[in-house]
Amino acid sequence: MTSHKNFPAFAFVALLCGGIAIGFAGILMRLSDVSPVASAFWRMALAAPVLWAWAWMVRKQDLAAGKRIDFSRALWLAGIYFAGDMGIWHLSLHYTTVSNATLLSNFAPIFIALWLWAVHHVRFTNVFIVGMMVALGGAVMLIGPNAMLGGDRLLGDGLGLITAVFYAAYQLVIKGARNQYSTARLMAWSTTITALALLPFALASSGLFWPAQAAGWLPLLGLALVAQVGGQTVIAYAFAHLPASLSSVSLLIQPLTATIAAWILFSEAIGPIQMAGGALLVYGIYLSKRGS
Repeated sequence: MTSHKNFPAFAFVALLCGGIAIGFAGILMRLSDVSPVASAFWRMALAAPVLWAWAWMVRKQDLAAGKRIDFSRALWLAGIYFAGDMGIWHLSLHYTTVSNATLLSNFAPIFIALWLWAVHHVRFTNVFIVGMMVALGGAVMLIGPNAMLGGDRLLGDGLGLITAVFYAAYQLVIKGARNQYSTARLMAWSTTITALALLPFALASSGLFWPAQAAGWLPLLGLALVAQVGGQTVIAYAFAHLPASLSSVSLLIQPLTATIAAWILFSEAIGPIQMAGGALLVYGIYLSKRGS
């Protein structure tokens, strides 16, 4: 059992702060005046120079540690999968609530487990199976009211669920590449490739590509610096110092943050059935991570 003296409190606080930062991504996207896909592009494009500056600062440390600094297929795949994740998730926020879009994107651990079971024949405990069923039931309850309404809300929820598939693929690629690359270089490359992949779709989509006024850059800078650089970087640091079980549970603060912030700022109150469904979805993911 870990003692209080040895518990990495700083890493734990950093993890919570990173989860909260990413939880505000949906709020910042809603506040921007550019199109959803354009906001995803600017999130990556504005973050990339900061990440490359960081990668350049630790270049000698990477070489000393035997880390790769060249380009590889894994970096390309990470950028493409993350582009699918970001583009579709930002688009889902245009149609459904911040709460639903964020909760459904947290379905990624389930898809990762299903991939490992189908392709690599990984066996899971009964706790995982129960957790997966609970999460699926929660998703049905969460989407159910929107399914009755149909139209844009249901489309947004569907896009949010597809987001989880892309994010699961991104995590699987990143997991394999972490042993070869430092966090700084991995994030710099994947963010840059994501921006390049999103650019043609951002230009072709309806809506503004450039902010209409100078103040319109503030939400985009927030997405880049708070959600992408701050959130992702801090979480990457914390993951190296905390147990995986504690990390996965703590990151469920993301949908909680998004739900509370959207309720306060946008009056996006959800009904009792959706509240129960969201709670079941979060609890199911927690059980699945414990039993995986």
